[in-house]
Amino acid sequence: MSEGTESAYVPKGVDLEKPNAARTYDWFLGGTTNWAVDREFGKQVLQVMPSLRTVALVNREFLRRAVRHCVRHGVRQFLDIGSGVPTVRNVHEVADELDPDSRCVYVDNEPVAVAHGRVLLEKHGDLKRHAALNADLLNVDNLWEQTRATGVLDPNEPIALLMVAVLHFVPPGGGAEEAVARYKELLPSGSYLVASHATNDGIPADRAAEAATAEAQYKRANTPIGFRSREQFTGFFEGWDLVDPGVTWAAEWRLDDLDSELTSEWADNPNASCGFVGVARKP
Repeated sequence: MSEGTESAYVPKGVDLEKPNAARTYDWFLGGTTNWAVDREFGKQVLQVMPSLRTVALVNREFLRRAVRHCVRHGVRQFLDIGSGVPTVRNVHEVADELDPDSRCVYVDNEPVAVAHGRVLLEKHGDLKRHAALNADLLNVDNLWEQTRATGVLDPNEPIALLMVAVLHFVPPGGGAEEAVARYKELLPSGSYLVASHATNDGIPADRAAEAATAEAQYKRANTPIGFRSREQFTGFFEGWDLVDPGVTWAAEWRLDDLDSELTSEWADNPNASCGFVGVARKP
């Protein structure tokens, strides 16, 4: 795994005195868009929860499988909220492999993630089909208007809303439930909601102890974690049709696809992935 490199460009508003969850997640995934403070924090978290890097990679494999599922079922537009720092095998790259006319808008409220997303898309994307925005997932109407203003997505055609490994950064009671409900209202029929969420519900006892310590450490970062139970997570999909096998562990969802080598290793112990996932379609 890469140790990361310091960026010469620090966007306005970036706090390099505190570790940031998006940049630390990038380091877990082997990316290079992170600073020493993020890498040091990541190493401290791995000391108490050594499996977290694998958990992040397994979650990433779920994302790619879910994107392929959506494309195969006729969805060619993606709105990736909480996309984090762009790293290898982004949503638009996975979608383009199946549909070279697919479209994607990445959204994050971390300036580094957005800045590097724009650089990536300028170099390797298609600015007519791809965009990166700085917006807050809780400010739904503003985010939606910014998305429409890009001209990348057609709001009248089905859109896959991706909220992968982001909702746990809005603890219960913080407005995530209301925000997701509003997005579901705005999306047209035939759209999909793809989500994953960290949990301490039903995970192995040793992982639960590690997760509690990691949760405490994340309070030091800009975005502390708030776990949800299976029931709470399932509530995000209310009123939509869950895709088989429903809400399940990240290491269980449709493994008969590419890119699941790490996930397959946890097939006999899926709750070790410490995260619930689900995909649902709007009737």
